[in-house]
Amino acid sequence: MIKINNSLISIELIEENFTCNIEKCKGACCVQGDSGAPLLEEEVKILKDIFPVVKEYLQPAGIEAIEKQGVSYIDEENEHVTQLINGKECAFTFFYNGIAQCGIEKAFTDKKINFQKPVSCHLYPVRIRKYAEYDAVNYDRWDICKPAISLGNQKNTPLFKYVKNALLRKFGENWCQELKKIAENNQYKKAEKSKREK
Repeated sequence: MIKINNSLISIELIEENFTCNIEKCKGACCVQGDSGAPLLEEEVKILKDIFPVVKEYLQPAGIEAIEKQGVSYIDEENEHVTQLINGKECAFTFFYNGIAQCGIEKAFTDKKINFQKPVSCHLYPVRIRKYAEYDAVNYDRWDICKPAISLGNQKNTPLFKYVKNALLRKFGENWCQELKKIAENNQYKKAEKSKREK
């Protein structure tokens, strides 16, 4: 693990390659899973505020789910997550040419709103779990992302570089620069070697 401020970061973010290949996976991460995308409390309010604008991009079933049940719900881990359509895809999802896409991000791209999408979606496949004394920053491996691993290996793009904009949004410039420095100088390998030798 790598420690930056109050974050413990998996070495996999540096050592594993990743680049989304949406033509292959068809945006499956917006459709499959046990629950919706994790939300920060402030993001729940944002989604409520922007829903009247975003709804024009959504499926009728997504609009209905949100209007009846709200933009989010509390999952089994007692976290706010995005609303789902019949327990399947995210209610903010729409489909274009058979590929699941995000209505929030589409509205953002069209400059209708200034919120890109929930930070957990922006970071994926990096997941953050908060503990009392630190945030655990991990790589969430999932079979549906195998095409992304293959493409990442072809392009030689480390996971932390692929999600750099999301990490910058979440942790800030100094944090990201520190992680980049650790990766480029192989500092994490030196630290692990030192631990083993003790």
